[in-house]
Amino acid sequence: MDIRITPGFLNGKITVPPSKSISHRALICAALANGRSILHNVLDCEDTHATIDALEALGASIEYSRGEAVTEGIASPAALADIDCRESGSTLRFMIPIAAALGTKTTFRGKANLPNRPITPYLEEFPKHGVTFDTESMPYTINGKLTGGEFPVTGDISSQFITGYMLALPLTGTDCRIKLTSELQSRPYAELTADVMNTFGCHVDIGEDDFRIRAGSLFKPREYTVEADMSQAAFFLVANAIGGRTDPVNLNYESVQGDRAIIEITLDLARNGGKAFDVDAENIPDLVPIMTVLACFAEGTTHITGCGRLRIKECDRLEAISTELNRLGAKIKACQDFLTIHGVKELHGGVCETYNDHRIAMSLAVASQRCTEPVIIRGADCVSKSYPDFFKDFVTLGVKADVI
Repeated sequence: MDIRITPGFLNGKITVPPSKSISHRALICAALANGRSILHNVLDCEDTHATIDALEALGASIEYSRGEAVTEGIASPAALADIDCRESGSTLRFMIPIAAALGTKTTFRGKANLPNRPITPYLEEFPKHGVTFDTESMPYTINGKLTGGEFPVTGDISSQFITGYMLALPLTGTDCRIKLTSELQSRPYAELTADVMNTFGCHVDIGEDDFRIRAGSLFKPREYTVEADMSQAAFFLVANAIGGRTDPVNLNYESVQGDRAIIEITLDLARNGGKAFDVDAENIPDLVPIMTVLACFAEGTTHITGCGRLRIKECDRLEAISTELNRLGAKIKACQDFLTIHGVKELHGGVCETYNDHRIAMSLAVASQRCTEPVIIRGADCVSKSYPDFFKDFVTLGVKADVI
């Protein structure tokens, strides 16, 4: 699907979708609890449905309808499972250790760029804990039952490996330690995992360089409501910072989501009279595409650093966002792990690509506010990965966006 946007400023109240990160974690915690949980405001998108399907393949029962997921925890794990992770890196990296801890022989499949996203920490460590990989490229098949103990893991590829271990290791029934062998990037995501786990009764001790789960720490069923997604709110907050007047009505300003940092970033820009800024994105990688849009219209030169890992996301996000915004008239240089953005007054519009990446599509749509000519976004339906109603909401906020 291609979308043609006639430039205009977003204006009006908006209900931000539920957090995708929290939805994944809450679904998993509920499925690993002994009994029935009721989850409210679960995000309805491709990635969360991949996780729901994965949990059901492993033995959970989940009735999902209009944001509510009534979940019966896994009482008897499946002996065999075949899981299609679609394009969801979270589903893949979370479910591999969970399936291993349940002792389910499982094949993992995926599409688009997912087969290229690394799972090295599991390949290296699992054989020491009773689990083998039949293949080292997708589709992956694991066999065996994960034992507890100590798990050294690098923190500079993705925090999703830490989260995967944290969610799985309580199932081993033993004391477990996740030992960081390098600095942990995106630490707020691991802390978010611990927060959701603690809410479901499973305590995690967080240290400077490790995460510990004690024997006997178990998930307990409960009723839980997923809060609004700060990484999705970022699109509207940045839209406001460059001229829009939206009112996100359901944000938790005390959220533990790391992407709440966008609130302070946009406020600082306003306090500084719209001047350029420098930001280290090591802990907020998902904000990089939309922060790049923000920087395009800041006076002076902005540097966004600590973002080399974005080259192995749904696409090479550094190359994608710089190439497409430059195509619209921006002045951005992408280096190996940082972006340099020279501010401009406006963009001229044109045709741009999404690289099948939802965050690229939504960022380009927000940038259209400051274009002098229409913007055509090719492959805009990729927003279904995390925010299926994005363009519907865009139109509701007063901007013309037509399917072509």
